[in-house]
Amino acid sequence: MGISIDVGNTGSDYSYLFQGLSGGSLGNLNFLSDYAGIKNGSYAKLMKAYYGTAQGSSTGTGASGRESRTSNILDKILEEKMHPKVSKEAQKANSNLTAGLTSLDSSLATLRNDNTYTDSTDGRSAADKVVSAVKAYVTNYNNVVTTAKESTLTNKTAYVANMMSSTAANADKLSEIGVTINANGTLMLNEGKLKETDIAKVQDLFSSDNVLSYGSMISSRLHFAGSASGTAGTDSTGTDNKTASGASSLKADSQALASDALYQKVKDKDGNETDEYDIKKIFATAKSFVSNYNRMFDAAESSSNSGVVANLSYIREKTARNEDALKALGISVDGKGRMKIDEDAFKKADMAKVQEFFKDYGSSIATNASLVDYYMTTQAGAANSYTSGGTYNVQGSSRYSGTV
Repeated sequence: MGISIDVGNTGSDYSYLFQGLSGGSLGNLNFLSDYAGIKNGSYAKLMKAYYGTAQGSSTGTGASGRESRTSNILDKILEEKMHPKVSKEAQKANSNLTAGLTSLDSSLATLRNDNTYTDSTDGRSAADKVVSAVKAYVTNYNNVVTTAKESTLTNKTAYVANMMSSTAANADKLSEIGVTINANGTLMLNEGKLKETDIAKVQDLFSSDNVLSYGSMISSRLHFAGSASGTAGTDSTGTDNKTASGASSLKADSQALASDALYQKVKDKDGNETDEYDIKKIFATAKSFVSNYNRMFDAAESSSNSGVVANLSYIREKTARNEDALKALGISVDGKGRMKIDEDAFKKADMAKVQEFFKDYGSSIATNASLVDYYMTTQAGAANSYTSGGTYNVQGSSRYSGTV
């Protein structure tokens, strides 16, 4: 079963972009695991175990003959798995998709460049440059969407579908500059309406300074699509202990900042509770939260595991929505989405308000940080459906369920 993305009221189904996916997670690319299983030898063990069982306890010439036939069959299966036959049409589509992603990234970069929105010394106006840039973007976007339909590079097409979903979410804003979405997911440009639009509106839509702008979201999807390995090999997660511990530590800090224990009042020398908080302890926890927040993003945002990508996106959005509240506590967020904490400002804040804020925000961040840690570790291993012992590991059995 594919995944449907409803663009506006068109009801368009983009399941064709998910033909290699199973379950509800874009990270579960089951067929990639066959390659991994072949590579580590577990697929061969599985097949040998299967045919060995089928042979029963037979011995002698008959058994030897069956072993030979089994070996031949296994060799053929492994050969087909390692060297799948791809039609010339699919090969062409794969090549065109890879090239198309590069072209789309280039046209997007032009729209995210401040120079596009200023008049050139050669006499070319900013308005003309913007129209030309948007036309190139629409053309290249449509080429990618169209080519993705025929491509077998499912790792890349998964991010193309994600890109289309982001475009659908910004349909109203795109319409304001003359860009509408067709039923098949491609874009259509009303050049006349674009020429009448204030170019500042176009610049805001594709802003490189706002991590939640349409341009930033598409840029992120293209980055991951460009680095994705296609259909061969395991899904690149960028996993290492440093990344996992960063997400895990952020989860612990988030939970601590949301707990009652951290905000217990200081006791005097007689053991009586005072009205004072242990501000040094609270600040140390908040400082650790900021450090691990940044460390997790530094290490994990280059991942092409869609589970990681999705949860990092949720965290960014939650932080952006609470930017003013964080600022009131002395925690600022820069253009790249990284945090910085002002010790003096934080210590002057009302600790009761700090606790109240992190009860909601901290608990929510802890959930997504836990999922980032999960996808960067457990799901990285889950790419190998065939274990080293020759047993089959069913994907999609995530220990996490429900909506985030």
